[in-house]
Amino acid sequence: MKSFFKDKFEYNYASNKAVILLIEANPKAYTERIQTLLSHTFNAHAIWNNRILQQKHSIGVWDLYQISELQSQNREHQSNSLAILSETDLEKEIEYIDSKGTKYTNKAADILYHIINHSTYHRGQIISELKTLGVSPIATDFIFFKR
Repeated sequence: MKSFFKDKFEYNYASNKAVILLIEANPKAYTERIQTLLSHTFNAHAIWNNRILQQKHSIGVWDLYQISELQSQNREHQSNSLAILSETDLEKEIEYIDSKGTKYTNKAADILYHIINHSTYHRGQIISELKTLGVSPIATDFIFFKR
């Protein structure tokens, strides 16, 4: 199962990188909405990583990043997720408190899957928004990554 997740995190990293490169090539398209969505995606990734590691996080789910910070955020969260993947039992039950103060327990594998799914969801929103701004969309579907 770890190889499954490693593959999905490589896809997630590559897709995020492609979106960031597209934004860097079209900086006027880094609107407040796109900044909010992309920053939220990275913040959530970090928060979930920290929950798996049972570490406190100082990141707000809606903190914002400048274009110049995006690639380093992507690299950092990818690196942390791969470390978690190599060091954590995927069946381990993770207890955490959500942003509303409610306590939950989920398997590490389910949280890792959520990170990928959440990122894919928001990437789709970002690509759609870029398209409305006149930026030619890129394909970030998983199957394109595998080709």
